[in-house]
Amino acid sequence: MSAPTDEPERAPEEPSAAPEEGGTAVAVAVAPAGAGTAPTVGGPLFFPNWRGPSAPPTRLLLGAAAATGLTTALVLPLERPGIGWFVAAVVTAVMVAAVARQAHRLDASPPARRAYAVDAAWALAAVGLVGVAAVRDAEWLISLCLLAAPCAASIAVAGRHFRSLVFSALAVPLAAVRALPWASRALWAARQGAGGQAARTVVAAVVGLCLLAVFAPLLASADRAFARLLDDLMPTVDDTGVARAVLFTLGAGAALGCGFVLLAPPPPPGPIASEPARLRRVEWTLPIGLLVALFGLFVGVQFATLFGSDDYVQRTTGVTYAEYARGGFWQLLAVTVLALGVVLLASRYAPAPTSADRAWKRTLLAALAALTLVIVASALSRMWLYQEAYGFTTLRLVVLTCELWLGACFLLVLGAVLRLRARPVVREMAAAGVVALLALAALDPDGFVAASNVDRYASTGQLDTWYLGSLSADAVPALARLPEEQRCEVLPRIAERMGPPEESWTAWNASRTAAREVLARTHC
Repeated sequence: MSAPTDEPERAPEEPSAAPEEGGTAVAVAVAPAGAGTAPTVGGPLFFPNWRGPSAPPTRLLLGAAAATGLTTALVLPLERPGIGWFVAAVVTAVMVAAVARQAHRLDASPPARRAYAVDAAWALAAVGLVGVAAVRDAEWLISLCLLAAPCAASIAVAGRHFRSLVFSALAVPLAAVRALPWASRALWAARQGAGGQAARTVVAAVVGLCLLAVFAPLLASADRAFARLLDDLMPTVDDTGVARAVLFTLGAGAALGCGFVLLAPPPPPGPIASEPARLRRVEWTLPIGLLVALFGLFVGVQFATLFGSDDYVQRTTGVTYAEYARGGFWQLLAVTVLALGVVLLASRYAPAPTSADRAWKRTLLAALAALTLVIVASALSRMWLYQEAYGFTTLRLVVLTCELWLGACFLLVLGAVLRLRARPVVREMAAAGVVALLALAALDPDGFVAASNVDRYASTGQLDTWYLGSLSADAVPALARLPEEQRCEVLPRIAERMGPPEESWTAWNASRTAAREVLARTHC
């Protein structure tokens, strides 16, 4: 495998950065590539046109990284999620905002102000996702939010410097890989500024520690009293200390990665090169037209079953309405996902050089999106009927939320298709997903499921106490409305998993606090 070793030896013949004509000038600090001048940041690891900052990190950035790392290490609870996560997110957001202000990214032009507003919305969404750990106790919900929060934060920092949404979501982690050695070299150079005394002191300390590591165990094995003395004097390195050190590194690295992107973002992506049309009109209208015809036939049948009675469904299918709803939801969910992929691919690659081609493209894709929206409505109706018949669960509620999000995605795609928008609406779809996740957290899934099952028990007398006992503390206020026999069968299991109250304020959680107050008033 050959390595690209011949190119870096030549100096570039053109300047490394220049403002685009007609666009906003963005100051991008790049390293000089002339002979004999080594860039502060090594060769780009991930993007060949992203050279990184040429100057060392500013004092503000180093201070922000230290503050973020210390806050993350000190306030993040290790046992269970709590308010410490929210505090760490707020401190990180404030530190990154200060670095962004120093980076002179603020621009008074209306397009730039709109872009900053979008970035601020992503940042607030990231903080809100982390804040779920302080108000909800469902581990699956907190895990989803904590996985989505770093991606939203990275998109907020990266802005639109990356055309790909995936690269925007990974920009800060990738930049942190380059920012850690960048900051380390700057700190080392600062310590060597006083005649190299700091470096020699560090070497002497390392040699001394090596000597202690050799002789201390030998002396301790020779005398028990000396061994006990060493045990009392030596600091204890436990799992908590290691975890705090890892959290400090992650927090500081995240702040440095944000500063790396803010101080020297990659050049803005250029326009998408238009490719000559390779498909004839019939080659893409025929398959999409067949799919539209199939969807139209299915939707015609669905209208009869959606608005028909239970007797009509039994007469035409031989099963009850609940069994009918149970049987086809997952297939309709798969159809929705596949149809979304077809519409996105066709809107991106189907050529439309003439007005007739544009009319065909707009008509077929809009029809496919509209028919799929009816299929989404059918799937939502089936899932709702299914839950009313068999009871609500968190899994069914999450799947229902995903189907609603897919419906929102098709509305976005339909709007883009009608306008023949060239740029895909992937970012808007991701934003809709974040909004759906925040809405799900605001709904309180475990509490909603518990309340729905309690109401269903009051009307039908059917109750799955084993499942309700597996819910989180979010469900306790609703489950307290059960009769004493069922209540005392469910609540002790949840109370046992909750454990004793948190000893540290960083692990405080609003849901667990409210659940303990309810349990204190409930006698089982």
